[in-house]
Amino acid sequence: MHRQSAENGFGGDGVVPPHSSSARHRGPHLPRYNHNGDRVTKGIKPEGESGRRGVHPWKFLKISFRSTSRLSLFTNVLWPFVPAAIVLHYVRPKYHLWIFILSYIGMVPSANLLGFAGQEFARKMPKVLGIIVETSLGSLVELILFMVLIARGESNIPVIKAAILGSILANLLLCLGLCFFAGGLLRDEQTFHEAVSEVGSGLMLVAAMGLVTPAAFYHSVTNGDAAQYDRETINISRATAVILLVAYVVYVWFQAHSHHGLYEDILEADEKKDADRHKDLRKAKLTMTEAILGTVIALTFVSLMAVFLVDQIHHIVVERGVSDLFMGLILVPLVEKLAEHLTAIDEAWDNQMNFALSHVLGSSIQTALLNTPLVVLVGWGLGHRMELNFEIFDAIVLVLAILVVGSFLRDGKSNYLEGVLCVFVYIIIAICAFYYPNPPSSEGGGEGGHH
Repeated sequence: MHRQSAENGFGGDGVVPPHSSSARHRGPHLPRYNHNGDRVTKGIKPEGESGRRGVHPWKFLKISFRSTSRLSLFTNVLWPFVPAAIVLHYVRPKYHLWIFILSYIGMVPSANLLGFAGQEFARKMPKVLGIIVETSLGSLVELILFMVLIARGESNIPVIKAAILGSILANLLLCLGLCFFAGGLLRDEQTFHEAVSEVGSGLMLVAAMGLVTPAAFYHSVTNGDAAQYDRETINISRATAVILLVAYVVYVWFQAHSHHGLYEDILEADEKKDADRHKDLRKAKLTMTEAILGTVIALTFVSLMAVFLVDQIHHIVVERGVSDLFMGLILVPLVEKLAEHLTAIDEAWDNQMNFALSHVLGSSIQTALLNTPLVVLVGWGLGHRMELNFEIFDAIVLVLAILVVGSFLRDGKSNYLEGVLCVFVYIIIAICAFYYPNPPSSEGGGEGGHH
């Protein structure tokens, strides 16, 4: 087994030191060495060992620019948009459209760096824990956007609610569809383990139930005091948020502890399908310090781009006629999730569908069970009426999307046709969102909903 060879310090991810010539030297107290001959630090997985300590600026820049894949590498050419957005924000603050465009584009390389730093962390950890940490760091972009939006006031609540569902739809339909398509181009079909697909799709159905129920309650009680129903819907939303948070904790415990061995074996088997794994193992890695530095730099730029982006949403909605729904459901999720999408597509291309599904479904689950409850509770703390009373259109689209994806995941196989169909469903939703009008009370980014 791959894990056994690593633990014994020879073969697989760990090799015997050059000076060890007999079996008696393979003791548990002797240092291990990885494929590159680097001594493995205690607590670091061999495939994540860099062989260096501290920060080496030139190597840090070179390795970070290489990124996780060729697709991700191309996003690094967009870095000039980051300083351009910062300068324009302070020098020409009334150029709302251009600040929005530059910040939107600048978010892409910033999020990509965050995703790359997360992947470097993940390499140094056990596989299941690494996937959770990597997905969590990728979701920080979304969480930062949500927090900036809610901190700016209740006028952004319609955009937040649309962005919550938009993030899930972008993951389940667009990203998963592109994964199926990319992997299916080279193979008749790809397979994945039911423990990944069934647990993920089951959790998404539960999450959809939790997200849609407050809206179902509100739109079902049409008679009586509307103000009272508003208060009750908010109370239901806050209680639901707490329950969803508990569900997320149970999910993480299930993956990282009680069923850790099952998922570890699944992901190890997936790694062996990658024909380029030997090349990947020999690539230079960031040190732990450099990974932390990359995360801090990325979070700084992501936060700046998020603030600049959010500040312009009101002007774009009012002056350019873009609806809150299209802004939140399509535009915001596309940029906040791009780095994760590129990673998952690259994994599907390499025939690592369990890794790809873990990223896609894991990211969707984090949006539904972690980020959404957090923004509801933070809104509560700030005194904002952040509730889960989604538009009927949003709720129906979410449930149908989860059912469509669930039907494709049921047989444990995928092909490019299923991928194309998922993308087409997403495009249809995007067209509907483009023409969806703002409710009268939310023109210009005000609070939506049929109150």
